[in-house]
Amino acid sequence: MGSPKQKQPFWLGGAAASMAVCFTHPLDQTKYRMQVLKSRTPMFSSLYRFAMRDGIPSLWSGLSASILRQSTYSTARFGLYNFFSRKFHGSSTKPTTTSTIVCAGVAGGLAGMIGNPAEVVLVRMCADGAKPPAEQFRYPNALVGLIRIWRDEGVMVFGRGLSANVVRSVLMNVAQIAPYAAAKRALLSRTDLKDDIRTHAIASLCAGTVATTVCAPADVLKSRIQAASAMGSGGLMHVIRDGLSKEGPAFLMKGWTPAWLRLTPHTVLTFVFMEKLLEVSTMVATKRSAQKEETRAIV
Repeated sequence: MGSPKQKQPFWLGGAAASMAVCFTHPLDQTKYRMQVLKSRTPMFSSLYRFAMRDGIPSLWSGLSASILRQSTYSTARFGLYNFFSRKFHGSSTKPTTTSTIVCAGVAGGLAGMIGNPAEVVLVRMCADGAKPPAEQFRYPNALVGLIRIWRDEGVMVFGRGLSANVVRSVLMNVAQIAPYAAAKRALLSRTDLKDDIRTHAIASLCAGTVATTVCAPADVLKSRIQAASAMGSGGLMHVIRDGLSKEGPAFLMKGWTPAWLRLTPHTVLTFVFMEKLLEVSTMVATKRSAQKEETRAIV
């Protein structure tokens, strides 16, 4: 990611994340299903079983909700981070680790609130394939899901799992952005690597691993709360007590492997796409500026 002085388009992060999720959605879907299910089925077994039962295209069911989520949540978390970072640092071009964490944390918390409605729809659409037919929501797409929740269950359902989602979003933004920035700085200053796609990939791989581990407990709690119906017992304390009594403390790390396999490539693709989109955006802005200068010179 660029320096705080370098102004980035607000939409940049959301566009990059939406592009990335088109590749990683099957793993995202499997992660949600494993978190909602209370079984110990391995990730690849679950992925294979659902693919054989419903067909390979079914692994992309719920993709519209993933794109909607990234269009809201990721646009907000990256866009707000860049906004806060520029305001916080002013003319500084070398943000500290502390300032990066503060800006990323605040942006992540706000993004968690903004993206929660889409998150509810996403979890439900992904979890449907792991539930009995009578318990499925069967939303044909994300927009229909939003409308049906509003109409049938009330607007308050959009706030289900909000506290867990905000905590997860804060942790996610800090655990992705701060390690990525730190790893990128270290690679550029301590190795012969240049600011190119290889450096971006290595730095984002580190960020994805850190983010998966830090966010796992909040992610599990959020998914189980949001997957429940409005009439179900989906409170935070109920989910924690039920999980601890039936599965033990390890339930908080349930789905870590698919989460890592999904989040790490998603993180790599997101940051790589962001860096490339930023390059293109900068080139376009520079070209437009040059054209304006030429026009002024002619006039």
